[in-house]
Amino acid sequence: MADEEDLQKFLKNVDEITSLIQEMNSDDPRIQQKAILETEQRLLYTEEVPEEDGCRTTLNKTTINCSQAPMENADEINSEAFLASMELDAKERARRRRENRVLADALKDKGNKAFARGDYDAAVLCYSEGLNKVKDMKVLYTNRAQAYLKLGDYQKAIVDCEWALKCDEKCTKAYFHMGKAHLALKNYNMSRECYQKILEISPKLQTQVKDSLNQVNLQEKADLQEKEAQRLLDSGKHAAVTVKNLLETLCKPDQNPLFYAGGIEILTEMMKDCTEQTLFRTHNGFSIISENEVVRRCFSATGKDVVGETVCVSVLRLWQAVCSGNEENQRLLLLCPNLGRLLPSLLATRLLTVRQQSFALLLQLTQTDYGRSLVISHLDLTRLLEALVSFLDFSDKEANSAMALLTDLALDERFRVWFQANLPGVLPVLTGVLERDPMVTSPSALCRCIALMGNLSAEAAVRRQMFASEEFREACLGLMARCEEDMDFFREVMYILLGLVMNLCLQSPFVYEVWAVEVSRKCMFLLNSQDGGILTRAAGVLSRTLSSSRKMVEEALRAGVVKKMIKFLKTGGQTASRYAIKTLAVCTNSHYEAREEVIRLDKKFGILMKLLSSEDEMVVGNAALCLGNCMEVPYAASSLLKTDVVQVLLKHAGGDAQETAMQLNAGIALGKLCTAEPRFAAQLRELHGIEILNSTMKYVADP
Repeated sequence: MADEEDLQKFLKNVDEITSLIQEMNSDDPRIQQKAILETEQRLLYTEEVPEEDGCRTTLNKTTINCSQAPMENADEINSEAFLASMELDAKERARRRRENRVLADALKDKGNKAFARGDYDAAVLCYSEGLNKVKDMKVLYTNRAQAYLKLGDYQKAIVDCEWALKCDEKCTKAYFHMGKAHLALKNYNMSRECYQKILEISPKLQTQVKDSLNQVNLQEKADLQEKEAQRLLDSGKHAAVTVKNLLETLCKPDQNPLFYAGGIEILTEMMKDCTEQTLFRTHNGFSIISENEVVRRCFSATGKDVVGETVCVSVLRLWQAVCSGNEENQRLLLLCPNLGRLLPSLLATRLLTVRQQSFALLLQLTQTDYGRSLVISHLDLTRLLEALVSFLDFSDKEANSAMALLTDLALDERFRVWFQANLPGVLPVLTGVLERDPMVTSPSALCRCIALMGNLSAEAAVRRQMFASEEFREACLGLMARCEEDMDFFREVMYILLGLVMNLCLQSPFVYEVWAVEVSRKCMFLLNSQDGGILTRAAGVLSRTLSSSRKMVEEALRAGVVKKMIKFLKTGGQTASRYAIKTLAVCTNSHYEAREEVIRLDKKFGILMKLLSSEDEMVVGNAALCLGNCMEVPYAASSLLKTDVVQVLLKHAGGDAQETAMQLNAGIALGKLCTAEPRFAAQLRELHGIEILNSTMKYVADP
């Protein structure tokens, strides 16, 4: 009976091992990998659990000690030999796999370089060689799929994406490429499914998925439009046939410019609905117009005559008619060769009609998020910015429209990325805006442009580059000086400019002390204004510049800055109070005279005590710093004996604050308070404040 059981066990082992060998030779990488892992586990188990019924023999085999029959020993020896052979085979496979992985990685890098230089056939070859080395390397499948997409071999791209998903079912890159391939094959629903799958796997990719789904919807819409337009053309609809015939007429080369202008104007009148727009697209209207040599000469002429101007205006009006409400036509227009540079150059022309029609086209293109993304992606943005800024030379209406459009573009993250990367080349243009004479520039448009700079300077990298430019800094000072000459007229310009300067002053530490001193002097002058907005922003600039120069603090004290800041704290709003208390903290931190004046103007520290109850941690921190500084004046602390200042400061010092500086300032103020007046130390001990402060200060010092 035991012999039969051992035989069945042996046969079962043979079947399992045979099955593993077959799986290791499978074409499916996942099955192959699973088999290798199972084999390695089986070998480990064999090493850890030796056979109970082993055999022991002497070298000459004359003495045999065996607990089982000879036939059983033979079967066990065969089984062990087979497993040993399998172990050697598995180790050899593992070694070869490591070597192949190294080779596959090298081929992947080689393929990536070929892809980067646009040699997609070579890239496919490298990725394929890599897959011959390692069949379950998903990055090779996704990279080869991307190369196939570039070559227009969409079916092969889909197959590679499917193999990548067999390696990793959550490979978002595979779904992305597969979605693009299905879109190219007009499998719109399947494309949507791929992008939706990405969203399920990684919700953080929502923005990219949204853009991709939008592309699917737009292409499907364009496809339906083309089918309907072709149906109407085939049915002989008059308008459809006329569009087709006009485009054929305009194909005639070397005609008189007015011949083309007339034909284009008639064609423009025919663009009544989507059908005519679509037929213009499907019958190569964009290339017929943009590649016409006569039309190109008219556009490129530096000084356009009346005929050239007529041709340019007719083409611009046609493009507006063709692109109105038609996203696919907008896309194709912006893909026209040289349009990226042509449209900005037309915007900058002195010819009124050409400039107006160019701007009307740009406004039309930027009405939607999709249109703005096309403009940002395909136009020369440096030239476009220069052209739009040049509108400040024109009428108020034109200038304001141009600045409004530029502001809308700047809201797009892609524009901001471009702006930051290209700021060195753009900064002279912005500096030129600040150097303009506000007397001959639309004040409202100038304000829009400066406000745009202020918004962009909120980004640290942008602010750093602006602040590093001496020309830009001096232009800010120069415009402040020109606005001071007539504050009633230039009030709005000064207000917006102070916002930009406030952002620039966030750049720390100050390395341009002379500039900071000049800005501070101008803001001290502005503290005499009766305008609340100007006063608030001037105080805001001072709160950021005074700390850069002890000399400037002395000047500010002589000019009565403490009295003005105390007045702000009594009557100003939340923003003004924030700036005012920071200015007082800076002044009292470095000058004893400032502490004495604060005590004189706020004898019982009612204002500072009120600020210590604020919900704004920045205000509380600066109020505590200012109070602590004032405690160094003899007898100042005694005026607080009948207040709950110890409890208030202890609460802030021992609380769970976002701003650790607030905790530190409150703790320091408590220390100075108790040093100046021993009765406060007794209160602190009663409240177990020493223990609280010790633990808090340790926490603050060890973030």
